[in-house]
Amino acid sequence: MRKGLPGFRQAFAPCYRCKPEPMETEMRLFLTAILLASAAGSALASTITLELPGNAAVDRQAVSYKCGDRDIKAEYINAGSNSLAVLTMGDETVVAVTVLSGSGAKYAGQQYVWWTKGDNADLYDLTEGEDAPPLHSCTKAG
Repeated sequence: MRKGLPGFRQAFAPCYRCKPEPMETEMRLFLTAILLASAAGSALASTITLELPGNAAVDRQAVSYKCGDRDIKAEYINAGSNSLAVLTMGDETVVAVTVLSGSGAKYAGQQYVWWTKGDNADLYDLTEGEDAPPLHSCTKAG
């Protein structure tokens, strides 16, 4: 007798004979293009493709922030209830996903938390401790 979750294979195995809906294919290609465009500034880039069910429109917004003597660029990618922030901080790129917040929009990726409210944003480093002040407090540029 096989062990494991019943129906797991049927629920999560890829369907090689299935044809994706046209809107799903369009969204998959659009998200791939977005992620490629995000990485275009790098000499070497990796490609990540996200496949999301349904036909939610993909919205993309690039925002620059002034953080004291440092600039942080954020590209917000929203598709239905899924939201990402691609943060560029000098040579470092962090892909963060939305998490529960009491106010504003909060994203977590790697050891960082990026918390925005209106034109302001704070960057926290979780390795500094739960009660540590933000590494950078930022204001939307321009």
